[in-house]
Amino acid sequence: MKFTTFADTINTQFLKMAKQDLYEITLEKNELWDLYLASFPEGTNPLYKERTEHDCQCCKHFIRDVGGVVNIVDNKLVTLWDVKVGGFYQIVIDALAAYVRKKAISNVLSCETSGVGSEVTHQQLEDGQIKVWSHFYCSVPKNAVRISPEVLSNNRAAKQVFKRGLDEITTEAIDIVLELIDQNSLYRGDEFKNSIKEFSALKKQYGKITDAAESDNYCWANSKKSSARLRNTVMGTLLQDISDGSELDVAVRAYESKVAPANYKRPTALITKGMVEKAMKTIKELDIEKSLYRRFAIAEDLSINNVLFADRATAAVMKDELLDSLMKEVKTEAKNYSKVEDISIEKFVQLIPSITQMEVLFENRHTKNLMSLIAPKHEDSPNILKWNNNFSWSYNGDMTDSIKERVKKAGGNVEGFLRISLSWFNYDDLDIHVKEPEGFEIYYGNKKNARTTGHLDVDMNAGTTRTKKPVENIVWTIPSRMETGQYKVFVQNYCKRETTDVGFVVEMEINGEIRQYHYIKAISNQVYLDVFTFKFDGEKITDIIVGKEIQDEAKSQQVWDCATEQFQKVSLMTVSPNHWDENKVGNKHYFFILDGCKNPDKTRGFYNEFLTPNLEKHRKVFEVLGNKTKCEESNNQLSGLGFSSTKKDNIICKVSGNFNRILRVTF
Repeated sequence: MKFTTFADTINTQFLKMAKQDLYEITLEKNELWDLYLASFPEGTNPLYKERTEHDCQCCKHFIRDVGGVVNIVDNKLVTLWDVKVGGFYQIVIDALAAYVRKKAISNVLSCETSGVGSEVTHQQLEDGQIKVWSHFYCSVPKNAVRISPEVLSNNRAAKQVFKRGLDEITTEAIDIVLELIDQNSLYRGDEFKNSIKEFSALKKQYGKITDAAESDNYCWANSKKSSARLRNTVMGTLLQDISDGSELDVAVRAYESKVAPANYKRPTALITKGMVEKAMKTIKELDIEKSLYRRFAIAEDLSINNVLFADRATAAVMKDELLDSLMKEVKTEAKNYSKVEDISIEKFVQLIPSITQMEVLFENRHTKNLMSLIAPKHEDSPNILKWNNNFSWSYNGDMTDSIKERVKKAGGNVEGFLRISLSWFNYDDLDIHVKEPEGFEIYYGNKKNARTTGHLDVDMNAGTTRTKKPVENIVWTIPSRMETGQYKVFVQNYCKRETTDVGFVVEMEINGEIRQYHYIKAISNQVYLDVFTFKFDGEKITDIIVGKEIQDEAKSQQVWDCATEQFQKVSLMTVSPNHWDENKVGNKHYFFILDGCKNPDKTRGFYNEFLTPNLEKHRKVFEVLGNKTKCEESNNQLSGLGFSSTKKDNIICKVSGNFNRILRVTF
């Protein structure tokens, strides 16, 4: 075959390819040209003067400019060299085609000129004759000439956004959002419905592709479709949040805050019919419906083998009574210690066999530690928990994390010399302010005083992302740089959004010692409320003066039928059920069950993190079920104070038996 026919065949292939979207692969400048020359079989590219016959600048520019052009057909690359020419040229173009197909697309084709190469050129020889040379050539369509850098960048971004959406947005999230739209439970959801459906269809096709290169080609081929950038829309953010495991109500509220007017109220609950049907199918298959109904545990439910301490009255009614071995008679004269001694929880547990009576000082700061043991309502209920018994627990207010833990989760610093944290319970935008002695006010508008190290490092519910467990945090890390004098702490309701779950708690931690200050009423919009003042003398905090409407934790309160700031009798002490018998599942908690302590409210019988892994896929429905199947109030219950082995805390215990002692037990 003559080279002229070869070049015409390549031109015909380019014209055919130009009827579809043209892309180019990632190549170094002369990478394909070098391969072209190296692929000629020996003797087929003879030397012509100083260079080989096929080594010409015109063909070199052609191969450099469009040699890497491709179409995408059925997610595979079609190259410029996918033609039949026969002879040794076939060997050359087969090598080029195989090489190009292994490369990844870099972008759509963009050429500097509308014509690439030249069909023929003429050379005047020394004898005056004219020699005609044939070359590769083609005409480039207008839409592939001099494409601007911004357009190329946008094309690349569209493909990347599309691929991330396909990889990260789950089918479950798509189904949930479409159901919410059909239920009219999503404000302005109809505007996105067609785009979501198109994206869903594209994702299903994408999911069938197993080859990584073909998956990438698929993304390029479909990146111009209207739904390709769905992930970068407000609806895409909702789909992404649900896919990432955010609770449905939180994800939808974040979406609504961006698209809904301030007075919009969501009309229906945020679980869908499909979600409920799938969860109920699992519940029936596992025959666990009875297991969802829970109640407060009582002493008769527990085996004494799973307790660390029980007084005589409590031990007498427990299962597997081992009273004689647990409660040893006092055989030595009791000793009295007036000084409070520090002891770790591990060493305290070793002393328990010698203890016959136990009391703990129920401080106001321990209200966050209030807890209840929970048992199945039906004894024959199948176990739905990760550990091999059917007992669980619930902390005060259905919350298992302290303010300090909330601050840590939000990225705040809890290790400074002085920490002042604000916690509240609804979607209001509360702000904490601290005015330092020389007048500098630390708040959202002046977050850091570099001179004193005072720094507001957490500010929540201020933007579109909102939570019902918000915190704000101000911390001073270097006491020697703090100003001496009076500090003033106050709270502002910058934006009032709700009338339920009102009030707040301000927690102050001074070199490891924690105090809390409570306000139980609603704060009106834009109102400032004085919380407390204190003085710093260069070494310690003094002269704390609490605002007139603030409840100081030092004052005794009646909580869960127990008086705070007083010693309370312990009827039973145990570890959390996830560590009973041979279980070692998750964090260990230590529970001091207080005599007469009563949770006055309904409480959750289970949390998603307690459930067996086979129920994880239905977590959103079980979150709702946990709220709908709360334990009914009960006079006879095992409630008291709980402490996690992984969180720094302490409690003062007054014990008697072989010794009388007051101990500060540290966790």
